[in-house]
Amino acid sequence: MNAPIDTQAVHASAIVDDGAVLGPGTRVWHFSHVCGGARIGAGCSLGQNVFVGNDVLIGDRVKIQNNVSVYDAVTLEDDVFCGPSMVFTNVYNPRSAVVRKDQYRRTLVKRGASIGANATIVCGVTVGSYAFIGAGAVVKHDVPDFALMAGVPARQIGWISRFGERLPFKLSGNGEATCPHTGEVYLLIDGVCRLVPSHCQL
Repeated sequence: MNAPIDTQAVHASAIVDDGAVLGPGTRVWHFSHVCGGARIGAGCSLGQNVFVGNDVLIGDRVKIQNNVSVYDAVTLEDDVFCGPSMVFTNVYNPRSAVVRKDQYRRTLVKRGASIGANATIVCGVTVGSYAFIGAGAVVKHDVPDFALMAGVPARQIGWISRFGERLPFKLSGNGEATCPHTGEVYLLIDGVCRLVPSHCQL
């Protein structure tokens, strides 16, 4: 049996369909709609005019800003940030006259990633952990962990720490860098960025 939803955390103008699961402390603001099959973790915030589809899984402490629709086949892991009016898709080649509900491509946004305002995430991609998608970018391909992306179509312009500070790496190669805010140490090895576990601060 599903746990009861805290109605005090759901605005009177919002609709949460029967069957939806909302974790403790999750807030749903004005004019939002959560479908009955959605699974949403604890401590999340869904801003004004947010839509969450049936086949959607959202982790803990996720922040979804105003005017975002999280369509079927999208998974957001813990600590993901979705900026205002950013866009998810689930059909790659939509046509009004052609029904393609059996062709949804799954999209995964991994832990700690941030997606800027008005960005578009084309269905079927994976956005890596703690990646940062700049405002207005259009992501058509998988994004590495800790990558900083910008442009149309999006391209990688750098690397970024868990705290959101740019790391002084080249795009590829090898090296070591320190987050200027937390002191966490990152290694870039053959174009793959990793946090050194012994230096985790968050």
